[in-house]
Amino acid sequence: MSESDHRSGFVVVVGRPNVGKSTLINALLGQKVMIVSPRPQTTRNRLLGILTRDDAQVIFVDTPGIHQPLHRLGEVMVETAAAALSDADVVLWLVDVSEPPTAEDRQVAAVLKRLPTTTPLILGLNKCDRLAQHCKQGTIDAYQALAPRAEAVLCSATRGDNLDGLLARLIAVLPQGPRLYLEDEITDQHERFIAAELIREQALLHLRDEVPHAVAVLVNEFKERNEQLTYISATIYVERETQKGILVGKAGQMLKRIGQDARREIEAMLGRQVFLDLWVKVRPKWRTNEEELRRLGYRRPKATAAKGGGRRR
Repeated sequence: MSESDHRSGFVVVVGRPNVGKSTLINALLGQKVMIVSPRPQTTRNRLLGILTRDDAQVIFVDTPGIHQPLHRLGEVMVETAAAALSDADVVLWLVDVSEPPTAEDRQVAAVLKRLPTTTPLILGLNKCDRLAQHCKQGTIDAYQALAPRAEAVLCSATRGDNLDGLLARLIAVLPQGPRLYLEDEITDQHERFIAAELIREQALLHLRDEVPHAVAVLVNEFKERNEQLTYISATIYVERETQKGILVGKAGQMLKRIGQDARREIEAMLGRQVFLDLWVKVRPKWRTNEEELRRLGYRRPKATAAKGGGRRR
């Protein structure tokens, strides 16, 4: 295939929290790259998922949910999502079409109004499998009114409805050009970062109430002991002693369950055995402390964060 027939570029996926952005990207990639949980604000960083085909290379940019922040971490997350838009070749605004637009959806719409009109905008109407037939058109119209120039596509990330159609539309509006990443690359993140995210994912899945939102994970050590075994030491940070007690659990049982499930996920990623050593520490109010946020990997975004990682073969 000639370069003039090949398409490549960055598809920035935005939306309010918990509309299925990470789930959709994983489904389109055909493998798990982004962590997912039923909890809002699971994604905290800008993450790439790279889909390479003969005719196109689609670089999905997963972003934190745009919301009204309650602390500095929330502000950094919203800034990260907004900054990613400046590098978009295509923007996919994902919404939960099973319910009417919320205040946060309108907040996303306000951000998208600043997009250049030359940037293609696709409105992904996700969770269409949950949309009641009697209110279908009214709900679709309500979202379309928030982004009149967007092309609307119904889909379901979990059931797989019309994912091929959505992907075809995204590729059709990507610019022509060569691949920006090597064929075997599926993300721009190192294994160390992904391991930390998989540990945090299990904390999100196992814990309740406010505790999961106060969790951060830092990998201290990541060493291949031999060809069959990797040693990983990681610290799970929370903000209060009571949260630490809940996370550790009675006789350490909660931490053990989180560690066992995280280890299985990391082993699936690495393709080898893992010895996972978890610790829990308290960092009071880390979500509001700029220095602590930087230490834990949550930094103010750079305007060229997305395309800055791209490279040509």
